[in-house]
This record gives sequence, C-alpha cells and structure tokens, in this order.
Amino acid sequence: MSEQIIAGKTLGNWEEEIPVLKNIMETESVFWINRFKSDFATASKKVELSKADVDDAEERLARFASFIVTAFPETEKTKGIIESKITAIPTMKAELEQYYDTIIEGKLLLKRDDTLPIAGTIKARGAIYEVLKHAETLALEEGLLKSIDEDYIIFASDEFREFFAKHKIMVGTTGNLGISVGIMGAKLGFEVTVHMSVEAKQWKKDLLRSHGVTVIEHNTNFTKAVENGRMQSDQDPTCYFVDDEHSMDLFLGYTVAGNRLKKQLDEQRVKVDEDHPLFVYLPCGIGGSPGGITFGLKQVYGDNVHCFFSEPTHMPSMMLGLITDEYDEVSIDDFDIDGKTGMDGLAVPRTSGFVSKLMKNFFDGGFTLQEKEAQHFLTAMIDKEGIGLEPAALAGVPGAARLFSTTEGKCYLSEKGLTEKMGQATHIAWATGGSMVPKEDMKEFYRQGLKKSDVLS
Repeated sequence: MSEQIIAGKTLGNWEEEIPVLKNIMETESVFWINRFKSDFATASKKVELSKADVDDAEERLARFASFIVTAFPETEKTKGIIESKITAIPTMKAELEQYYDTIIEGKLLLKRDDTLPIAGTIKARGAIYEVLKHAETLALEEGLLKSIDEDYIIFASDEFREFFAKHKIMVGTTGNLGISVGIMGAKLGFEVTVHMSVEAKQWKKDLLRSHGVTVIEHNTNFTKAVENGRMQSDQDPTCYFVDDEHSMDLFLGYTVAGNRLKKQLDEQRVKVDEDHPLFVYLPCGIGGSPGGITFGLKQVYGDNVHCFFSEPTHMPSMMLGLITDEYDEVSIDDFDIDGKTGMDGLAVPRTSGFVSKLMKNFFDGGFTLQEKEAQHFLTAMIDKEGIGLEPAALAGVPGAARLFSTTEGKCYLSEKGLTEKMGQATHIAWATGGSMVPKEDMKEFYRQGLKKSDVLS
C-alpha cells in the first residue's frame, strides 16, 4: 500500500522536514516561532494592504456611528463606536504562574472583546464592518445616499430598510460570525441567512432566529458550511456572501483595533517601545480576526509588538498552514487530527489562504492548548476575576505563561534581545466572546472546568 501524499510529499517527508509536526499530530501542546517572518519594514513592502486601508476602515465606522447609536442605544456611551475595555487580571496571572510553574514578567491584561456591544464577540469588529460597508455601497449605487458626507443616521429610516429588504446577505459560520452578520444585517433590513456548521451551539442558533434571521443547520464542519453558503449565494444576484475564508473587508474591519488599543494604553500610561515590548495572544480559527488585529497593531507599533495566535491541539489549522508553507492547501484531516474541540469558535479544519499568506509576514508565532487547559482556565477566570468567557475566548489567556515556560518561548526572547526587558513588558490576552452565553451554558462550562481541576489536583 503506497504512502499517502500530502501537498506533493509523503507524511514521512513532512515529519523529517518539520520535526515538531509529530507532536502536533499527536495533539500535544506546542509553541512555535514563525521563521518566515521578517521585520515590519520589510514585511510591509511584501503586501498590498497598508495603514491607509486601516484608516479608511476606521473612517467608515466613524461615519456609521450616528446610525449605530440610533439602532443600538447600548452604544450611546461610546458614541456609536463598537469598542471594548482592557482589564488587569493579577489574580489570574498568579493562577497561570502556579499552573505552569513559571514567572510571568511584566503586567498581564485582558482585552474584553467578550463585552463588545451588539454581538458580544470579537467578530463584531470585522463582520459588522463588512455588513455596513456593503450597505453603504448599495445605498450610494442606488442614490439613496448622496455622498459620504451625509449624516448616516438616515440608514435607520424606513426608506433605507425597505430598500435593503430587497437584498440578501448570507454567511457560513461556527456561530459568532453569524451572530454579528445576522444582528446587524437584520437591523438594517436585509434578509439574512446563516449556514451553521455542526459545532455551532444551539443558543447561537436560537439567538439568530429571535432576530428574524434564517438559520440553516449542517451536519458538517465549518469548511463545508461555508462552501454550501457560498454555493447558494452565487445562485442569487441579490445575495451578498460574507466570506470568512477570503474577505478583505472582514479582515480590514478587525484592523481598527490597533489604533484603538494604542489610545487605551496611552490613557492608562502603558508605554510601548523598544524597551517596553507588547505581547498579544489571540485565539485563532480561520484567522481573520487575529490576523486583522495583528496587522492593525503592527501598523501602530511595528516590531515593538509581538503577536502570537492560539489554537486547540485538535484543530491547529493555521499552524499547519504556516508551518508547512502550504496555507489552505492542507487541512487537519491530511495529518489525521480528529478536530474534536469544545472551543467551537476555533473549530476550523483548514485555514484561510488569503489570511495565512498575508500573516506569514507578520505573525510572530503560535501555540496550541489542550481542552483541559481551556476548561480549567474558564473556571479559574470566573473564580479569580469574576469574568465569564466562552471556551474559545480562553485560548489566548495562557500565552504569556507559555512564552516563559517553553524552550521555544525563551529562545524567542533571547533571539530578539528581549530577555532583560521583560520586566517592563505588557502582555494582553484577547478575550473573544462570552457575555452573550446563556447562564445555564456558562454554568455547564464552569462545571466542566471543576471536573478537570479535580483530575489535575
């Protein structure tokens, strides 16, 4: 029987070429440094996107602020800007240090995208931006919007809603992207259909249906759900497909986090420069949100920000794509990884080719975590900090501890000349969802963590 060929090579060839691949296939926790990455100035010359694209996205969101305040009164405090706070988590830092038997030098903060208005997840950034941009484009083409200098509060009018009702929006998702697209799309008046993969939680389907969104359930994984949605959308000229795998608009919506985080850190007098490095740990599924945020942060801080993505050990699609240099040409199935994870927001078997090829130049590295780690830290985050996050949102939390407790992490600090500067470092774990999780579901997540803690103690 001939050996399986994966992207032109046998599995044996791959394992010989990339020794850590064996650990990944055995679903062990790994920490990986992106050797393809160059310095920011060089990387910027390799890609078409620039800071001008980020600024354009931010300006568009600012134009829509008056509409957002009108349509979603909960955004009044932030004047229609969809943003989250950053919170210090000192007791969680101590928990991480004890769990991994290490010392985290510098301060540890949590970026609270779990509390983002409207959709309560990181997807509120990119998905809402893409829906709004599509609405703007249609309104300009129709002549309903005369120019971008008008007050966008008119998007809340019956005239605009009746116009958008003639158009459809469709998306394929494991859950959170669909919530953001569905809620904003329905509020504008669009007919929205969300194709949900098998990993999607029931409460997310129920929430969407309560907003008048059509939910189509698939007994398949994320990739197949997206394919089905795209296929159905392509058959209808009035339908717009929000493509989690290939959308540049989705990506650009996430990038605005860079400028906003800088403003928040400045307000808290947190210095970021060559001697005060910033480390950011981002949960990663298809790659759009961590990729976009990384791109935005790099525009602001250049080589002084270090971005690491985090994935489940059973679903390391971005890591496989980057480590093999094959991007979306390989999937976890090729390497016999079962894909079983409770971190549903990260349940993606194949990475985005668009995002992974772009991020090859900017991501500093990544790591995988076990299910028991995510469950333990979910429970600990509630006990120690009173913060309830969904499982996928815990993926970035151990990042700083993993940086200091792994050989690869220590080597990274040494190679970058950062070892002696880490006492002045700032670490940010990006929390991606949780505030909209029903109480009973959160209680069950909490109980699962307790059981794992009992086993570990």
